Amino acid sequence: MKRNRKTSIIAAVSVAATMVVAVSGNAAGGRNASGSVSVFANSMVQDSDTVDTIPASELGTELSEPKRGSIVDEVIWVVGDEPILRSDVEAMRLQGSAEGHDFGPNADCSIPEQLAVQKLFLHQAALDSIEVTESEITQGVDQQINYLIQMAGSRERLEQYRHETISQMRQELHDEYKNSQLVQKMRQKLVEDISVSPAEVRSYFKDLPADSIPKIPTTVEVEILTQTPKPTPEEVNRVKDELREFTDRINKGEISFATLASLYSEDPGSARQGGELGYTGRGMLDPAFAAVAFNLTDPKKVSKIVESDFGYHIIQLIDRRGDRINCRHILLKPKIGAEAIEKAESRLDSIGNDIRAGKFSFEDAATILSDDKDTKNNHGLLANSSQTERTSRFHMQDLPSEVAKVVDTMKVGEVSKAFQMVNSRGKQVCLICKLKSRVDEHRATITEDFQDMKNVVLAKRREETLQKWVENKIKETYVRMLPEYKDCNFQYKGWVRD
Repeated sequence: MKRNRKTSIIAAVSVAATMVVAVSGNAAGGRNASGSVSVFANSMVQDSDTVDTIPASELGTELSEPKRGSIVDEVIWVVGDEPILRSDVEAMRLQGSAEGHDFGPNADCSIPEQLAVQKLFLHQAALDSIEVTESEITQGVDQQINYLIQMAGSRERLEQYRHETISQMRQELHDEYKNSQLVQKMRQKLVEDISVSPAEVRSYFKDLPADSIPKIPTTVEVEILTQTPKPTPEEVNRVKDELREFTDRINKGEISFATLASLYSEDPGSARQGGELGYTGRGMLDPAFAAVAFNLTDPKKVSKIVESDFGYHIIQLIDRRGDRINCRHILLKPKIGAEAIEKAESRLDSIGNDIRAGKFSFEDAATILSDDKDTKNNHGLLANSSQTERTSRFHMQDLPSEVAKVVDTMKVGEVSKAFQMVNSRGKQVCLICKLKSRVDEHRATITEDFQDMKNVVLAKRREETLQKWVENKIKETYVRMLPEYKDCNFQYKGWVRD
């Protein structure tokens, strides 16, 4: 369906900051939840009714240089029936600059090529009926919005920077996030059946020069035994009384929940957003917190006090969408006294002395005495989890910093003195640790590092498969570009047609 000329230019300019907007200083950038940078235009071109632009569907096979001053943007490539605008290229350039990425001297060629490759993946995703659910999109966009709010400092400041409401931002980010997920899923589908055998791994590394074989950083396996110092009953009551006072002030209309959260909540991530957590599923929340939050029905009501692994909360419902809720909370953590810390460390040092004396093993002690839920059922062994694998081996930089400092000076089999750290739930804990194994930095070998070497070969095979797929896809796809791009040295073959 064709759009009128005014609609076409507005849609084109809103995709990304145009050169005119960028130069005039009306583009604002922020980093999204995935670490990339989004660049947005905060102002539109004046007199858009008079701007003459040609929709991509009307371009046919001809692309011509625009008349200077007649338009603010131009179509520089067409891939299939999808246009690539000069403003798209400038937006990606700004994104890279904002996150410290250098496209190099070939940026004028590599950036539009990256955009063109994205079009190929999106087209194939449509053919293969790849889908991204609205629930996935909503969750991803909410994470991006929440990150932008954190960067700006508050919802109000973000809206002021962007000159638009949070609702408008969500609408703009919807398609951007959806497309990025479609591309990711399509890439994963294309390589999901690729595997490599041990023989292929050995063959790949057999003839490589020694200095080309990858280095494996120092890896360690660490066991921990923790004791959590307990606050005094008086300190717990102080925290609860403060939360009751907050609830009373909110119910009387003296102050808003969001204001109190900004001032007093000890959850730094949400406090800057007035305690708002964003749309979240039950499984992403502490079970005790979720049990109360998901039973709230009235946004005007404040929950009872909830104790979780993080501390004590009060909660207020904002909205519910199916099996996901958006709520605010105020978190307060009881202060731990020096006496409680000293008592926990003294007990841990006594346990450590008994282990060194051979009365029982570290593993048995961790299973029975540790109060760390994540490790006690694994004999105290720390687990290093990622999206692709779960292992007990850590590179030193991947350990909690307090643990890494202690382990760095230890010998294999040694048990440490007691020390303190803040765990993943933000609680202060005392612990001892044992260095179970250490493998110093070395060149990879099949016998010791087969999985790492297999991952290298697998990544290369996947890269080769995607490269070949893109080049084959180019051959069967209509491509036109402005003459200025035809002398480019592209990564993929076949863009330039005779």
